[in-house]
Amino acid sequence: MMDYIWTFVIGGAICVIGQILMDTTKLTPPRILVIFVVAGAVLQAFGLYQPLVDLAKSGATVPLPGFGYALAKGAMEEVAKNGFIGALTGGITATAAGVGAAIAFGYLVAAVFSPKSIR
Repeated sequence: MMDYIWTFVIGGAICVIGQILMDTTKLTPPRILVIFVVAGAVLQAFGLYQPLVDLAKSGATVPLPGFGYALAKGAMEEVAKNGFIGALTGGITATAAGVGAAIAFGYLVAAVFSPKSIR
């Protein structure tokens, strides 16, 4: 039961930080997205994001910092195995399933529903 609570609390806190940034700054959502992804990668590079993942599990890996975490973790693991070339291939390999699913489900939703542009 505590796993669910920590997942909700940590994932919710990440979302609250994003909402506060949108409400109190002039940062646009794409800039906040980049800040979150870079923050996840930097925190993982210093070994600070892994304890959060161990505690909150998908509450820390599903939000945007989790994508940066996955990129950095994949690159770091591949560098340890294959040297410098792993820095280029590790992040892509680690996130390929998520990116592929996002593309497939995005296409599926666009095919089922009729998207309208916002003016």
